[in-house]
Amino acid sequence: MHSSRSYGPDLTPPWKRQQPAPEVPAERELVVEEAATGFCGAVVRCEKTAEGPTVTLEDRFGKHRVFPMTPRGFLLEGRVVTLVRPAGPAPARTPGRTASGSVAVPGARARVARESRIYVEGRHDAELVERVWGDDLRIEGVVVEYLEGIDDLPAIVAGFGPGPGRRLGVLVDHLLPGTKEHRIAAQVTGDAVLVVGHPYIDVWEAVKPGSVGIPAWPSVPRGEVWKEGVCRRLGWPVDTPAAWKRILASVDSYKDLEPELLGRVEQLIDFVTTEP
Repeated sequence: MHSSRSYGPDLTPPWKRQQPAPEVPAERELVVEEAATGFCGAVVRCEKTAEGPTVTLEDRFGKHRVFPMTPRGFLLEGRVVTLVRPAGPAPARTPGRTASGSVAVPGARARVARESRIYVEGRHDAELVERVWGDDLRIEGVVVEYLEGIDDLPAIVAGFGPGPGRRLGVLVDHLLPGTKEHRIAAQVTGDAVLVVGHPYIDVWEAVKPGSVGIPAWPSVPRGEVWKEGVCRRLGWPVDTPAAWKRILASVDSYKDLEPELLGRVEQLIDFVTTEP
């Protein structure tokens, strides 16, 4: 055996070893091709998730797709590379603007919380509102809480004790005439309580499909758990927490949300911040 030959611990000969790909920072607007799918697009953003870092690419048609930043996972000008998160802070979404599109106030301190509140149905609703309107809510001193459903909304409103200077705004999923949600909303609406809603079965649907990298949100038959049905039809693992992380990571600003949700949240913020 020649001593000049260098074998690794797994006895792989040198000529068969895969050389590490150069690391390239995933700077915004960098155009790369995802090696496995051939999807080509410009870097929109990088996200840190529980499953590891991801990168969102936008193709020339405006379609977004999210990919894990795996070693040797991308091609740059025909060369295999490993994308890594940029070393510096990511560029601002829009100079001088918050994610909701409001004018940013540099250095502004959060206001002491108002007595007025905004309630949303579930945790996903609250996380989405925080992602887009978080800066605005802190400046206005508005706290958002989630209810885990609205079946007990009348008792919750009564316990809150709305009145002058203590307003309550409620965001409800699937608020359509004739529904259970619509009947409950009618019971509690008053001068100090505003209940608004969007038409979607779940707040997932309020995220634009193109931002998530899908053509449309699938239709799920009655009787099947909606979120699980969505995962199955999109070919995702039936893991709703992981699916939600993927969806939330695709939201960068108000531009990624449907108008039916945008208008309702803005309406609630105006309601609870307007002095009677």
